[in-house]
Amino acid sequence: MKTLCISFLAITSILGAQDYIPPKEPAVKAQLERWKDWKFGLLMHWGPYSQWGVVESWSICPEDEDWNKRASGFGDNYFQYKTAYEDLQKTFNPTKFNPARWAEAAKDAGMRYVVFTTKHHDGFCMFDTATTNYKITDPSCPFSQNQNANITKIIFDTFRSKGFGIGAYFSKPDWHSENYWWPYFPPFNRRANYNLSKYAERWNAFTQFTHQQIKELVTDYGKVDILWLDGGWVRAPREDIKMSELASMARSHQPDILIVDREVHGEFENYRTPEQKVPETNPGYPWETCMTMGDSWSYVPGDKYKDTSALIHLLCKIVSRGGNFLLNIGPSPEGDFDPIAYSRLKEIGNWMKVNSQAIYGSRSIETKAETPLYFTKGHDGALYAFLLQDAETPVLPEKISIPQNLFNKKTSASLLGVRDRLKTQIMPDGTLSVFLPENIRRNPPCQHAWVFKLS
Repeated sequence: MKTLCISFLAITSILGAQDYIPPKEPAVKAQLERWKDWKFGLLMHWGPYSQWGVVESWSICPEDEDWNKRASGFGDNYFQYKTAYEDLQKTFNPTKFNPARWAEAAKDAGMRYVVFTTKHHDGFCMFDTATTNYKITDPSCPFSQNQNANITKIIFDTFRSKGFGIGAYFSKPDWHSENYWWPYFPPFNRRANYNLSKYAERWNAFTQFTHQQIKELVTDYGKVDILWLDGGWVRAPREDIKMSELASMARSHQPDILIVDREVHGEFENYRTPEQKVPETNPGYPWETCMTMGDSWSYVPGDKYKDTSALIHLLCKIVSRGGNFLLNIGPSPEGDFDPIAYSRLKEIGNWMKVNSQAIYGSRSIETKAETPLYFTKGHDGALYAFLLQDAETPVLPEKISIPQNLFNKKTSASLLGVRDRLKTQIMPDGTLSVFLPENIRRNPPCQHAWVFKLS
């Protein structure tokens, strides 16, 4: 079954590469190359729902799934539940909100860009929009009196000042808008709940509402590098929000902005975003794994966080296959990360301080040879080989083998974090053996994964 799954993924990647449409605009193409160099980013899902510790937005969606269960204590009445959910605006007061601490922790971890949820499917705006009162800056929200009430602006300004690329997550569906879920009808599922052709004026109003909110984000919040659009079921022909006009408007204000119309393959999906998974091979187009550090996208008390080795191994695999790693952390209702999240970021940062030259600006190098190593080609032209520390390789081995065609007779080898060059030998089978002396094996420069440089 594993072989069949890998073959299917490989076939899917080939087909996906064929229907990927690269951007034509020179400024956007240049921005895409810069984004490829960043490699590692921070995603944050945050809103009033964090007070209940439930999955973001989805508990108000009338679809019977195990992962979108409602918070307890509200009986069986959906409409009472939705009212109580929307009333969370009136108690949302994250007084520990300190984005400078987030940005410093993310920078120390080696992250280069941030994507923040300006609005999720529930329609609550974490920015000061003029289009709705369902927002963080409305007087009904206690945090509106805080000097940092316009949370999106504060986050963008803070991270930008630290040198981060800036991404605005934005949900195309809006379950609070009366022009998406019209109260005349009950909602049936995640989609608009009325006949869009019959009530075309209502849908046109929603389309204009969406364009206006995005216009605010690309005009009032400084340089925005990525417009990260979620809710892929909102697409032509059924739920047409006029993406061509929307993109033209956004780029009239931000000429090099990347547009990521997730899961809607075409000219407005400048890169693709597999969710909670990593392709088995380089799929042949720009891509980014978005994945949770814990089990949930949004804050859940006592969430189970991935260990540091797992996160570093993911980063190595993703980068070796040509992708970026967008790692999600859900802030608490008070406005802070779980201490475990800070600990993970610090430990990743310790590893990156030794090995980052194999990450940033690198490109994928694949080999058909069977090997436990993962490879990248650095911007300096060097080849980097990642060896993951795991149950099969708990300590540095006496030697590693580099497959044919990845070296020549003049190739020298070193281990990142160690100054001395390593002894090498071309073997009868055509591979290159790199030997590790006992003193390095006993005192490796880092844990979790080791990186060899071949110059």
